[in-house]
Formats: sequence, structure tokens, C-alpha cells
Amino acid sequence: MSSPKLPSSTHGSMSDQQNRPLAKFHPNVWGDIFLNPTKTNIDAATQLQHQELKEKVRKMVPVDVDDELLQKLRMIDTIKRLGVSYHFEREIEEALHKVYELDLDCKHDQTLEATSLRFRLLRESGFPVPCETFNKFKDDEGNFSKSLTSDVKGLLELYEAAHLRVHGEEILEEALAFTTAHLELAKAGGFLEFPLSALVSHALYQPIRKALPRLDARRFIAVYQDDASHDKTLLKFAELDFNMWWKDLDYAVKLPYARGRLVECYFWILGMYFEPKYSFAREILSKVIVMSSIMDDTYDSYGTFEELQLLTDAIQRWDVDCMDQLPDYMKLFYKPLLDLYREAEEAMTEQGQSYRVQYSINKFKELSENYFAEVKWYRDNYVPTMEEYMRVATTTGGTTGLNVTSLVGMNDALTPEIFNWTSTSPKIMVACAISWSTL
Repeated sequence: MSSPKLPSSTHGSMSDQQNRPLAKFHPNVWGDIFLNPTKTNIDAATQLQHQELKEKVRKMVPVDVDDELLQKLRMIDTIKRLGVSYHFEREIEEALHKVYELDLDCKHDQTLEATSLRFRLLRESGFPVPCETFNKFKDDEGNFSKSLTSDVKGLLELYEAAHLRVHGEEILEEALAFTTAHLELAKAGGFLEFPLSALVSHALYQPIRKALPRLDARRFIAVYQDDASHDKTLLKFAELDFNMWWKDLDYAVKLPYARGRLVECYFWILGMYFEPKYSFAREILSKVIVMSSIMDDTYDSYGTFEELQLLTDAIQRWDVDCMDQLPDYMKLFYKPLLDLYREAEEAMTEQGQSYRVQYSINKFKELSENYFAEVKWYRDNYVPTMEEYMRVATTTGGTTGLNVTSLVGMNDALTPEIFNWTSTSPKIMVACAISWSTL
């Protein structure tokens, strides 16, 4: 494959091109099919049906959880896995709060399935449930009881619950090993009936905790509709809701030397939040992550050292007057970058939250500085120490800046104190960055 080329007016001489660190990126597998998507037309009758079904499903969210606990936990879980729980956040939170406060005495279902499902739903919602609740399923020797191996539904729920473990919870480490082994045996045995067989197979491939909610909802809808016991109202609502969900990102990248990663980047963002109420936050983050990717390719795979010094200085100054100092091809990046943040600031000003944008700008500047640090290492043939490398890599991995930017367009509950906290490099963000940079 030939090296990427810019229009003749934007690049230098042949000798100049030979000195560039040109990369041979794989062509964009998506083509342009996502640049002008055909939007689904939703007529008034469909919208009315969607609203009517939503109110019916709202009534399915348990209000009283004192009896038939397992059935009510299953209903909450099904609503979540079908991808429609964002419509009923208040009702589900209230129901789970009641579940959390239950006195789990003998009148409540304490089977492996009920205990595990309760644990997972509460942990997913941030309730501090202790892992010691699973001690009752161990035998006198401290191992999980062999009698549990015949309860495949219970094993599956314990397996999913174990993926919400935190450091030091050895009982959940043991639970994961125990359930994985016996679910694999059950799957290989070929005696599981649908839909349990499908749920077990997919869980072993990708547990709920590691799935993208919107994609998992699409897959779960297909399984749920073939389940003879499915609720027709809930299923219809989930199908309608999924088909009505779409946010078109109208942003084109025209620098041919850079990778076309718009679809890929947007896909990542869906893992952070897919709910319609976060559409503006997704739009900001999508554009910033695409611009970060282009800047990454500019530093790694096209710009000369002298050009990159100019770009770094321009980004630190953050001033349109710097345009005149940049090569033509860099202007195609720099001007849209400033425009992007200016538009975001204008939008956030209308909400009285323009201060948020500056936090993202600061992170973008930091990213540029550290990209240039790596360029200098390469030019000088310098091998950094591990400490030096990690100090830079935790930034150039991009996660710290994108984590901050992901908050910019979110709701009013985010305060200036939260943004100040994110700027202090809290341990959770550093750990995330280290994990990403070592992949």
C-alpha cells in the first residue's frame, strides 16, 4: 500500500516527504457509509405507541419487594438488559433501595440465584453490599458446596456477580473459578435448554460487566424474544426504543494521512453512555476524541520535528493568530480544533457552565506537550526510564483527557468541585491511564 499523500498545496518537496515518519495505516474498513446515514423515520403513531408502552412498562417496575423477591429482581434485571432502564431510573433506584434495606430473614428467597442477582443489581447501582453474603453457600471445608453444581441458573448469576469483585474479595475470586469451571461443563454437556443455553454460552464469552450496554441490549432482545415466557409489552417497547435511538455525528475529517477512526471512536463512547439525554455530551466527546486521534497521527506519522514544535507551541497558546506560523496541512487541523471548542463553549455558556470547557482544553494542551516529549525522545534516540515513560504515557494514552471531556456536556449535577478533583490526577484516573497505556 502506498504512503498517504496530501493535496499538492499542503505538502513539501520529495526530499521533505522522504524525511517524514510516514506510516502505512490500514485503509478505513468503514468507507463512507456512516458519513451520511439514512435516518429512520419515526411517525407520530409510532411515537405515541412508544409513549404508551413506556407507561405500561413503568408499572412493571416493582414497588413492593417484600414478597416474591426473585421474580421482582428478575424483572428489574430484564428491563436493564433490554436497554430501557434509563427511562425508569428513579423507579428502579427506589426499588433497589428497598431491596438493600430488606432484612434477609427466612421469609425471603435466599437461593443462589436470588442472592447473586440481588448482589449484582445492588453493586451495579453503587450500594455497598458485602461479599460475605456468599459464605452461606460454602461447605464445612470452606469450599463452595458441590450441591450448587446442579443449579445452572444460580451458577450463572454467581458468575456474573463475581465480575463485580474488588481487590481483596477472595470469596468472589473463588466464585469466579468455581462457576466458570462448572458452566463450561454444563455447556459442553449439551443438556441446557434455550434460552439458558444461549445465556451461558454468551456469558462465558463476554460477561455483562465487560459488555457495551447498547450492543448487549441488541443481543439480549434477540434472546428474549425467543423465550416463550417473555413479556410481550416489555419486548415491544424494547424493540421500538432501540430502533428510535440514533444520534448522527455530522463531522468529517479531511486529512488523508490520518486514520479514519470516527466510527471506531464513537463506538468507544457508547461504552461510556448511550442514553439519549447524553447526546450532547457524546457529540462533544466524539469530536474531541477524533481530533485527539488526528493529532496523535500527526505527531507519530507525518509531522517533522520543526513542524511539530510549531504545532505544540500553537496549541499551548490556543490563539487563532498562530495559524500563520503553521504549515498548510496543520491549519486544516488547528482551525477546526479551535472552532470545536469555541462552539462547545458557546453551547455550555447557554447552560451557565462554560467553565467546564477550559478543563478539557487544558487536558488537550497537556496531551500535545506529552506527544512532543515522545517525539523528542525519538529524535534524540533517547530511551527513557520506566518512571519517565509512565509519566508521559499515562497522558498520551488519552484516557485522562477523555475522562475529563466526557463530563463536559453532562447534567447539572456535576459541580466545579468535581472538575477540580479530576484535574488533580486522582488515583482512579491514574490507574485507568496506566491500565490503558500498558495494553
